[in-house]
Amino acid sequence: MAKPNYAFEKRKRELEQKRKKEEKLQKKMQNKQAKAGEGTDSAQPSESDTPPA
Repeated sequence: MAKPNYAFEKRKRELEQKRKKEEKLQKKMQNKQAKAGEGTDSAQPSESDTPPA
């Protein structure tokens, strides 16, 4: 009978946790950008919209 490879299982769990953490961070960034976009649609011109002085 083959012995279990605990290091492989641990690495697999770590990769899964890392992937979930990155997905969660991506969602947070998207939500943050969406909320920032809603509040400042055309109320204030951005620096790129103003001509250089």
